[in-house]
Amino acid sequence: MPHAERFPFTRRTALQLAALALASVAGAAHAQAWPSKPVSLVVPFPAGGTTDVLARALAERLSPAIGQPVIVENKPGAGATIGADYVAKAKADGHTLLIGAVHHTIASSVYKKLPYDFQKGFEPVTVIAMVPNVLVVNANTPVKNVNELVALIKAQPDKGNYGSNGNGTAQHLIGTQFQNSTGIPLTHIAYKGSGPLATDLLGNQILMSFDTITPVLPHIKGGKLRPLAVTTSTRSPALPDVPTLDEAGLKGFNIGTWFGVLAPAGTPKEVTERLSTEMVKIIHSPEFRKRMEEIGADPIGNTPEQMAQQIKSETEKFAKLVKEGKVSLD
Repeated sequence: MPHAERFPFTRRTALQLAALALASVAGAAHAQAWPSKPVSLVVPFPAGGTTDVLARALAERLSPAIGQPVIVENKPGAGATIGADYVAKAKADGHTLLIGAVHHTIASSVYKKLPYDFQKGFEPVTVIAMVPNVLVVNANTPVKNVNELVALIKAQPDKGNYGSNGNGTAQHLIGTQFQNSTGIPLTHIAYKGSGPLATDLLGNQILMSFDTITPVLPHIKGGKLRPLAVTTSTRSPALPDVPTLDEAGLKGFNIGTWFGVLAPAGTPKEVTERLSTEMVKIIHSPEFRKRMEEIGADPIGNTPEQMAQQIKSETEKFAKLVKEGKVSLD
């Protein structure tokens, strides 16, 4: 009768097996232990903007789902890169998360030196929503459409300026593309976020902006701001009567702003998977969808893999646009 081949069971083998077992148990315990304290959602813009509104809507519903407080921390500045750098350097344990956005895929090409790598320094969790951008002017501005706006700037070049919520953001890039498409020179005025930008637009301190719909929608409905066009390829359900820039005669525009959640690189997969599961459940809920409709956002809730692919493809797309627009910052 043949004998099965035997391998010597040494003390070293026993120790190796014990180490593997402990690592497995430790990994499972770590995932089960999360969250062991409040979770921070870092918003790289001031309060009042789209990123902040989305973060608070998510935090309110995430807290009961994970059994810990979820705190929104605003860390604005440098085109959303200060907040991103803070999270990139945070402990990778799932308790400090970034509310990232399309701006971060643009910043990779606009800033010559960034203290982090957006594709390598973070673990994608899920995209919360996509929000169209809209070209708006103060309601007292004597223009009703894009052609009249262009004519006004050509007649009064000193009025040709636009505000954005930061250098290297989607709004900055849209303004650059608008300038190149129309052939009119525009002065770019960068703010630390949508809140201060809206204040100056309402006060007639700047001519126009290409902000996301969320912070300007109440002012549009209140008759204080006038929308001239959306920057995406299709009209927004929140502003169905407002044409696209393409319909207004400026071809090639299709930039919206997505917002999503990312964890520092090295965060345990069990934690990012739990985060993704809980967040996607919230994002796909009827209650959250209704809230998104109210602020002009389209809820997404995709997988970490899909978000990673989106970041990769958009980083490549915007690198090309940045080069064509000759946009560069130190």
